[in-house]
Amino acid sequence: MKIFTAAQIHELDKYTIEHEPIKSIDLMERSARAITRAITSRWSPGVPVVVFAGPGNNGGDALAVARMLSDLNYQVQTFLFNISGKLSADCAENKQRLMTKRGHPLLTEVTQEFDPPQLEEGMLVIDGLFGSGLNKPLAGGFASLVKYINSSKAQVVSIDMPSGLMTDDNGYNVRANIIHATLTLTLQQQKLSFFFPEHQQFIGQLEVLDIGLSQEGIAKTEAHYTMVERGDVSGLLRPRDPFAHKGTMGHGLLVAGSYGMAGAAVLAARACMRAGAGKLTIHTPRRNMAILQTAIPEAVLHTDREETIFSEAVATDGFQAMAIGPGLGTTEQTAIAMITQIRRAQCPVVADADALNILAAKHAWLQQLPKGVILTPHPKEMERLEGQCTDSYERLMKARQLAERLQGYVVLKGHRTAICMPDGHIAFNTTGNAGMATAGSGDVLTGILLGLLTRGYNQQEACLLGVYLHGLAGDLAARDLGQESLMASDIINYLPRAFAVLGNHHTR
Repeated sequence: MKIFTAAQIHELDKYTIEHEPIKSIDLMERSARAITRAITSRWSPGVPVVVFAGPGNNGGDALAVARMLSDLNYQVQTFLFNISGKLSADCAENKQRLMTKRGHPLLTEVTQEFDPPQLEEGMLVIDGLFGSGLNKPLAGGFASLVKYINSSKAQVVSIDMPSGLMTDDNGYNVRANIIHATLTLTLQQQKLSFFFPEHQQFIGQLEVLDIGLSQEGIAKTEAHYTMVERGDVSGLLRPRDPFAHKGTMGHGLLVAGSYGMAGAAVLAARACMRAGAGKLTIHTPRRNMAILQTAIPEAVLHTDREETIFSEAVATDGFQAMAIGPGLGTTEQTAIAMITQIRRAQCPVVADADALNILAAKHAWLQQLPKGVILTPHPKEMERLEGQCTDSYERLMKARQLAERLQGYVVLKGHRTAICMPDGHIAFNTTGNAGMATAGSGDVLTGILLGLLTRGYNQQEACLLGVYLHGLAGDLAARDLGQESLMASDIINYLPRAFAVLGNHHTR
């Protein structure tokens, strides 16, 4: 599913109006009906409703909703803010429709001073002040109104966007001047800012309402952001040749595990094998031998000459893919061996964990990474690589720029993991849950990516499919075990079910 910017949303509205064809006021009416249905499915007519409408089309939506709720016998009090004396055409039309309707709800048009109504627990506020077109922080009276609403115990429904929250970049926004919605009813599609953790406090529960925007227009509009959904990845699954053997299913190399961190190597290795690799070789310090041979007997063990650290690069001839970094350590000897190992690689490379920490400390080495490299940083690792960020949007932009600069893939991990591609496109994953915020979860993802690359998937396919499977396995595990008790090894154990779920979807 595509995610559009504020400017693209505006153009898509225009395209729908011109090509359906439909009048803009009728498209607004269609939106208002969808919003009203969502509200009436949750709140009964006995709940007092206060509508705050701004001067633009978001306010027009709110006025239409006020009229429709009144028709359904809701007690509605409406405030239209027209401070500048300029309403959008459709907002002005909905004002007239509301005023000329027999038995219309109380409408107060605010042009100067505003005496706010008493907002109490048990009341419902409909926030229609500002929508996706907002491009600057709220200030003055609107900021005061937002703070007043937020200080009340009333429940708040925001139309399209919580007022004050901008669609894309909120780096310079004033967070105290953003509505804290109970429910956000966003129109047609999610907005980019909804994918960032610091904004969840404003959004509350989220529901996406289909308002019938032109499917032709959506298809024609190129999106820089997309959401990865089941249908997008199920078709990527490769069926196994009935005559396959381990030699035809790929051989992966995992370089991982300093002494005391063998567990990271175990998790990545088990995930790699569960992701379908035919063979796996683990290169690790000598003291990890007994642990790894016991924990993952399916893997071939190749030990470093050193007892406790990774110190020497190994040849990659005969391997279809390599992953490096989990539990590796960051000593100077390991750092040199790490960059040497990557330079020698004749196959796709996944770099994670301590490999990223080494690259952050020796930033010039980033230039030596091969095209198509996959980096899998969590937010702190991303900031070590590219510098501190004020918010998630800035971090995402830095991850995109890094992917473009390296001509590789940056998998920025989080609740909505973002896959940044060499061409600048960003795909947000839609699986996963808070139970996966546990030690070793990233090592499991590295192993899955290695397994898929080893199987023959290209880097983009491996990233899209691997991140989705990782989250799906976590969701299946959480359903059975609960989020609180989830461990990284549970994700591995549920990978077979995740593959089965995707496979069943593909065959339907």
